[in-house]
Amino acid sequence: MSLRVILRILGLLLMLFSLTMLPPMLISAWFRDGVWDAFMMAMAITVATGLCFYLPNRRAQKELRVRDGFIIAAMFWTVLALFGSLPLMLFGDEALGLTDAVFESFSGLTTTGATVITGIDFLPESILYYRQQLQWLGGMGIVVLAVAILPTLGVGGMALYRTEIPGPLKDSKLTPRITETAKALWYIYATLTVACMLAYMAAGMSWFDALGHSFSTVAIGGFSTHDASIGYFDSAAIEMICVGFMLISAFSFSLHFIAWREKRLTHYFQDPEARFLMLFLAGLSVVTVLSLWFTDTYDTLRGLRHGVFQVVSVATTAGFGVADFSMWPGALPFLLFMAAFVGGCSGSTGGGMKVIRIILIMKQGMREIMRLIHPNAVIAVKVGKVSVPDSIAQAVWGFFSVYVLLFFLMLVGVMATGVDQVTAWSTVGSALNNLGPALGEASSHYGDVPEVAKWILVVAMLLGRLEIFTVLVLFTPAFWRR
Repeated sequence: MSLRVILRILGLLLMLFSLTMLPPMLISAWFRDGVWDAFMMAMAITVATGLCFYLPNRRAQKELRVRDGFIIAAMFWTVLALFGSLPLMLFGDEALGLTDAVFESFSGLTTTGATVITGIDFLPESILYYRQQLQWLGGMGIVVLAVAILPTLGVGGMALYRTEIPGPLKDSKLTPRITETAKALWYIYATLTVACMLAYMAAGMSWFDALGHSFSTVAIGGFSTHDASIGYFDSAAIEMICVGFMLISAFSFSLHFIAWREKRLTHYFQDPEARFLMLFLAGLSVVTVLSLWFTDTYDTLRGLRHGVFQVVSVATTAGFGVADFSMWPGALPFLLFMAAFVGGCSGSTGGGMKVIRIILIMKQGMREIMRLIHPNAVIAVKVGKVSVPDSIAQAVWGFFSVYVLLFFLMLVGVMATGVDQVTAWSTVGSALNNLGPALGEASSHYGDVPEVAKWILVVAMLLGRLEIFTVLVLFTPAFWRR
């Protein structure tokens, strides 16, 4: 482990991140909203800090190890989100305070979508764009982007890639070289974004709204340029386009890579994880729509539109809204919220525990039941036709155990700040699953949540984005021993 190499890489990444301030500066000049100087100042501070990290260590050359990858992933997401909050603190009289700006920045980059801002419709256009851009960059993972670029600067990337790609099966590469893998992922990601934007424009969105919402849709983020989210447009066409791209983005990007390379779609229905997600969403949609119809919450057409949209939005952890589902009758709000714990597929931009883990937990539960009936039987856990090694099965249970424990600890912490139980468990669950919407007093925004609770939720967002172990491993004594 080399501190100088890590600082050198962080410096490079910060300087690269500073370039992301240029597009909102151009947007500010285009709309003449008068806040371009906030991005200029933020860019200068970020570049200066990056140079301070890089210049003293520019000659440090050493191959990255797995330990270095954990440190860089955790430190970079933390440092980047802190610097990403600078424009939100500098854009004028309506600028956010430190806690709110950091919360909003973390929420964007981790694609959580929780917001402390009210009156989003009245924000300067460049700030609106910047929030959406944060989610787009965080969606696929800025570390993966850096992996595609940094090898040209003499920095290896496999250690970073393995800590960034979500899910329990992290060692499979789409192409033989990690650089080509990262580039392939970004080509697919950018293509989906452009396609989503064009579809939104064809359905009636302005180019600005279409661009912003394509960023957050493909990233499964949930930020919007309007307080009413997708409901602002009240368009069935826009809602169905959003549903389609949320579903696409919730599938593993390895499936998209196969579709792009082999020009076929049948593998989507053959993949056990994708098939489970589609069946899960279909079943939950039927239950939700029927409940809305039988309780006369909406008429037939609107019940179908709102029911399907909110199921896909919440279950994939996107968090867009066309209605306040927290006010829906009976157990529907709780049912939808719990669906977010499943989340997207492994290797997607979605949050949650990931579909593959849910499948493995269910299959292991069934195996234990079968062992009670046949104590001497050797029963393999299979996903599709592939037997899952016991090491992965044990890792899934370990993840689930730590997940539940951390959820409980953070729930107690948030409640200790004076937040009521419903608001506390829903905000912690929303942050840990990178969902965004919550129930109770945070159903519309997080602005009234106490400051200490916001910092706890920031930690929860980071843990959810880096899948817990990547962060927790840094706090073990064994990690730091030579």
